[in-house]
Amino acid sequence: MSGTLNTFQGWLSRTKGTLSENVRKFKNKDLLEAIVAGCAVVSVADGTIDASEKQKMAGYLGRSEELKVFNMSEVIERFNHYAGNMDFDVMVGKQEALRVIAKFKSKPEVGRIIVGVCCAVGAADGSFDDLEKQSVREICGVLHIAPGDFGL
Repeated sequence: MSGTLNTFQGWLSRTKGTLSENVRKFKNKDLLEAIVAGCAVVSVADGTIDASEKQKMAGYLGRSEELKVFNMSEVIERFNHYAGNMDFDVMVGKQEALRVIAKFKSKPEVGRIIVGVCCAVGAADGSFDDLEKQSVREICGVLHIAPGDFGL
């Protein structure tokens, strides 16, 4: 019996970190999707996806306690998914991205984080132009957040 208990305890200690990381990933997958979708909407708005915009998004995700558990290649894949959809059909792609973001319309504190990251990404290339600002205003609209709170 003691051997079985030791085997189980060994397994538990080996998988404990992985398990808790997987739980955090599961709990925050929607937030990751919303932030990445919003960043793609803003990045695509002016017609050019600047490397600094991707770097700003990656920097935020790497510092976020909730989101740093995600592999950056997965983040870039999701970003490319949303950007690619908008490249194929701007309206349909943008609507898909906004639908993902809208999951947080009843959580204004989370919505404000999404909008804040999107604003930072829009300004990452040194120019937060009118098209990017308009995209952030649309994101504010689906989240029921006043764009004026962000100087928009």
